[in-house]
Amino acid sequence: MSPAKSYDAIVVGAGPNGLAAAIELARAGLSVCIFEANEMIGGGARSAELTLPGFVHDICSAVHPLAAGSPFFSKLPLTQYGLQFINPPAPLAHPFDDGSAVLLHRSVEMTAEGLGPDAKAYKKLVGPLVQDWSDLAGDLLAPLRLPRHPLKVARFGFYGIRSARSLVQSLFKDDRTRALFGGLAAHSFLSLDQRTTSAFALVLTTVAHVIGWPIARGGSQKISDALASHFRELGGEIFTGVRVKSLAELPRAQVVLCDVTPRQLLGMAADELPSGFRRKLQRYRYGPGAFKIDWALRGPVPWKAVECFQAATVHLGGSFEEISASESAPWRGQHSDRPFVLVCQPTLFDPTRAPEGQHTLWAYCHVPNGSTFDMTERIENQIERFAPGFREQILAKNVMSPANLEEHNANLIGGDINGGVQDLRQLFTRPTIRTYSTPLKSLYICSSSTPPGGGVHGMCGYHAARAALRGMSDS
Repeated sequence: MSPAKSYDAIVVGAGPNGLAAAIELARAGLSVCIFEANEMIGGGARSAELTLPGFVHDICSAVHPLAAGSPFFSKLPLTQYGLQFINPPAPLAHPFDDGSAVLLHRSVEMTAEGLGPDAKAYKKLVGPLVQDWSDLAGDLLAPLRLPRHPLKVARFGFYGIRSARSLVQSLFKDDRTRALFGGLAAHSFLSLDQRTTSAFALVLTTVAHVIGWPIARGGSQKISDALASHFRELGGEIFTGVRVKSLAELPRAQVVLCDVTPRQLLGMAADELPSGFRRKLQRYRYGPGAFKIDWALRGPVPWKAVECFQAATVHLGGSFEEISASESAPWRGQHSDRPFVLVCQPTLFDPTRAPEGQHTLWAYCHVPNGSTFDMTERIENQIERFAPGFREQILAKNVMSPANLEEHNANLIGGDINGGVQDLRQLFTRPTIRTYSTPLKSLYICSSSTPPGGGVHGMCGYHAARAALRGMSDS
């Protein structure tokens, strides 16, 4: 624990949201410290040599459209602390069994040209969102409130409230376009028949056109390190290797913000929280987990579709129906034989992460929460399907089950990297209708279990800090 002193504010957890909350509080002139359970800061934005010396892998998040486009991070001088984003030529590639692929380009026009009969429908759907993104971002990456741009949000909501299946069936004719949209919607971790899955696809598509899907040069750890450096320059303190088991262990502070999920908060503050609020936290739902593999490769992935060499991110799932079946399986407690696999190949564009001429690869699929089933062979089969000879490139691998992910980051309950289910019930009022606040006036939640949910964007932490500052001014 820290020296025996008091602070204006304490943040528990040094993930992107904890760091964002601490920075915003420090910018307001408060004395702030962070306690982090791990020896390394970063939470979901960390990097390490997981396979062989010289091969830098991202432990959790790897591609950062929302970090580069975060309304809060964009206000901070993070480039002064060494953060540099790299944008591949194309944000996303989606290959097919015939050796072809669809590319999601930075340009709406170029993307539409590759969608055949759906070109006009795609431009009509996405074009206005791209034009409106500077206004939409602040409203969509925020708690439920009266939007500042109601007409633009209403247009987004008209499409975003729908299931991915409903939207592709009504708007798109071509199977390739439907597959592309299905892969984007699958980032929700929801069944593609569920409402709001279109919203995830629309946000990711829009951000791809406006900002790209960049990676951080040197690894995701660089994002966290830049945030931490800025926080320290504002006068903040960070104590690592300190696991807070009870709020009573903390030094005195006017407010405490916890970058943890409801399950951990119950463990830390169960005796202090009212029974009714405890029951609400106990009812909070966690979603499917991730099964992740990192590889050290002797050369690049031998994709059949050459388009895949233009993107750091590749979606492997073939058709919309195959992706849909894969994403429905975890909700039935099942493991797909042909899982939808999200792949990142950063060293095509950032050679600093591996020895010269060699590469790293990052991939995961969705499994039931807490699954112990080994998906290694099924994931590698999917890569081999679109890149014959892939296994011959493998020098070493590191497998992370949902339990392994939770070991690295206690917020990843059962491997859930989104901080809880992000369906209609838990999208805006997470973890309760109070969002960031609790019945204890001095206690706030600032993790991805609050709006707007998962993603390295820091907006959960920023909005929680703003709520805490308002609470302090009112008291």
